[in-house]
Amino acid sequence: MRMTDSQKWQILVATFGFGWVLYLLSPVLTPFLVGALLAYLGDPSVDRLQQWKLSRTAAVIVVFLAMIIVIGLLLLLLIPIAQQQLILLLKALPGYLDWASAQVFPWLAENTGLSREQFDLSSVSRMLQQNWSTAGGVATTVLGYVSQSGVKLLAWIANLVLIPVVTFYLLRDWDLLVERIDHLLPRKLEPEIAHVVKDADSMLGAFLRGQILVMVSLGTIYSVGLWLAGVKFALLIGMLAGVVSFVPYLGFIVGIVVAGFAVLFQTHDAWQLVPVFGVFAVGQALEGMLLTPLLVGDRIGLHPVLVIFAVLAGGQLFGFGGMLLALPAAAVLAVVVRDLHRRYLESEIYQEPNPK
Repeated sequence: MRMTDSQKWQILVATFGFGWVLYLLSPVLTPFLVGALLAYLGDPSVDRLQQWKLSRTAAVIVVFLAMIIVIGLLLLLLIPIAQQQLILLLKALPGYLDWASAQVFPWLAENTGLSREQFDLSSVSRMLQQNWSTAGGVATTVLGYVSQSGVKLLAWIANLVLIPVVTFYLLRDWDLLVERIDHLLPRKLEPEIAHVVKDADSMLGAFLRGQILVMVSLGTIYSVGLWLAGVKFALLIGMLAGVVSFVPYLGFIVGIVVAGFAVLFQTHDAWQLVPVFGVFAVGQALEGMLLTPLLVGDRIGLHPVLVIFAVLAGGQLFGFGGMLLALPAAAVLAVVVRDLHRRYLESEIYQEPNPK
């Protein structure tokens, strides 16, 4: 049975209406999106525990507690070190700027034709010297935020508390929700939709879990390598490079640029860039030859520019939660587009007409 033009317009209007409602609700969607992502990542482990004769509830409790413990330990270990390095960076930054003003900027002015006044950062240096002690403390920042916008802070805390709650309930009822959604599909279309969803799930699950492990592994490799090379802010730079490595070569580029400037400011010796280049060369080689093939396999298949656009668009529409879900959504969309492309190539529209 073919759809009428009226039915097609109704579906189009309903789709745009649903998207507009999601956009309006974007400020409150973040905990639900993050919770759904965590539940999706944890569901295969729950299913595996059920195969070991555990009940669904018991398996969910085990996986949920394991996720809480892992995330909690990471935060407890990384946040104090990152805060300490951030304070040291803010304290050392005025000295770095003074050295750049005395050594680097005059050379740039002579070789680029720009005036020295354009490189004058003395006011920035004085401001950092006056305020570094209060800018680096997390407690000070939080207290200032409370005094300025207590309502926003309460909303942020509420969202943070909602994430584990949403994760637990979605994880417990994940299979039931999938089954109910399947029952809502038109029976004639259900096999085709199930085929596309199965392909998307297989690709997306492997990609997400593998990419997270790759990011953590690269962050660890870069941090340890930069620490051995004597870089003061090794953890901050290494983790930054690891986090942005979801875009091919972006972690390598960002890390080597930031670490290079840090080493120059720290040692004033260009030869110290050699071990920094070595650290990122080793990390890039391990990613290409070992980590990505072993943990991720085939990538999403999206161009790096589209990956960047997806992350920025997700952040613009749905905030931090949208940034987290941008790549999964793009991966699913890629599977759908490939299926549509396959159908198009097999259709009469694409095929050459049979000669009469």
